[in-house]
Amino acid sequence: MALKIIDYGSKEYQQMIDLRNEILRQPLGMVLEGSDIDSDRANILIGAFEDEKMLGCCMLVPDGVGVLLRQMAVRNQLQGKGIGRALMEFAETIARDTGYREISMHARATAAGFYEKMGYAPSGDQFLKLSIAHILMVKRI
Repeated sequence: MALKIIDYGSKEYQQMIDLRNEILRQPLGMVLEGSDIDSDRANILIGAFEDEKMLGCCMLVPDGVGVLLRQMAVRNQLQGKGIGRALMEFAETIARDTGYREISMHARATAAGFYEKMGYAPSGDQFLKLSIAHILMVKRI
């Protein structure tokens, strides 16, 4: 498995859009639109690949002192095989090397256990985002 930073607008980026739609948006009856895609230009886009096929992705969004991890997605049939962990470790390394000392995220409540195993701590109460329970989670890196 290869982990890498993806260029906005590249063929790898199109795979990222497709995966985010499949895993994160379509189950909610939604699709990524122009403003979502345009804002990606300023983010650090990360993908996990096997033979040029995207297995998972996430992005880092600069947010003051730290970065916000967003749009974490791993192909359904590959979840539980270490791809998410590898993406998280790679994202943390990139964030640290870029000078950030904290990563936060709005984690889906159903995934909070995974992020806690990765060293993230819940901060505050659950809240609804796109009709799904989320919780703010934070980690010093």
